[in-house]
Amino acid sequence: MTASVSVVIPTFNRLSTVCRAIDSVLHQTRAAAEVIVVDDGSTDGTAEQLQAKYANSVSLYVQPNAGVSAARNTGISKTQGDWIALLDSDDEWLPDKLKQQLDVIDNNTDCVLCHTDEIWIRNGVRVNQMNKHKKTGGDIFENCLPMCAISPSSVLIKKQLLDRVGLFDESLPACEDYDLWLRICAIHQVHYLDHPLLIKYGGHEDQLSRKYWGMDRFRIQALKKLLDDNSLNSNKRQKTLSMLGKKIHILLKGAVKHSNISLIDECHATLNRYDIPQPEEAMSSSVGTNTQSPKPEIPLC
Repeated sequence: MTASVSVVIPTFNRLSTVCRAIDSVLHQTRAAAEVIVVDDGSTDGTAEQLQAKYANSVSLYVQPNAGVSAARNTGISKTQGDWIALLDSDDEWLPDKLKQQLDVIDNNTDCVLCHTDEIWIRNGVRVNQMNKHKKTGGDIFENCLPMCAISPSSVLIKKQLLDRVGLFDESLPACEDYDLWLRICAIHQVHYLDHPLLIKYGGHEDQLSRKYWGMDRFRIQALKKLLDDNSLNSNKRQKTLSMLGKKIHILLKGAVKHSNISLIDECHATLNRYDIPQPEEAMSSSVGTNTQSPKPEIPLC
């Protein structure tokens, strides 16, 4: 049985790049069954331009601005294919991307997710990825804990898997992909193609990593969700607790440095809730809104 692929492209005010993304899908050597674009409340004429140019090749849905997770989820809910491929509207697939991934799926009946390597372009210049961004396959749960280990634009996901683990968390303004990959990789191995099959563009002002400070705040939310679900085995739970502790300690250090009392209290509460040891600097300074002691001197970090 031939796998049918539905491609979901969310976009918001990216008329200058979304056509490049769509064209890269339409020019695949192994075609997708359908291409769905979700215009998440653009104000730059995206919907009108796409309707005029791609009326016969793309299904376009327009919704009020609700964020990338909501746009992706809307697109996924409209799909008819057995497999879901995601593509950010500022990225671009290479022509053999779907073909090579579908070859992997055809030859591995246990496959539920396949992702690939990528080429990075920053401000028009190709850059090398750091070792911490290296992609792998297999049981990559531990690799997913520090940061996002799978690029959304590279994935091909079995739709039945999303029915099981759920879609993107719309309450997360960023790191929503980190959250989903953790949920998937906690219970499944993944396949990886060690070939760059997409071009990932960066450096522009509307990237989420530029919009929000302290991205680890959202990763911490995802880790807490995973722990509260109580579905991890003991080994993965311990690794998750360890990573949560590391990220809380980093966040707490910054909160102390900037005298952010509410964030300090929040960090202490999370450490206590999950029985994670307090860092030494936190133990030595009783900072919090629930104490009547004088405001301590903020240590230099």
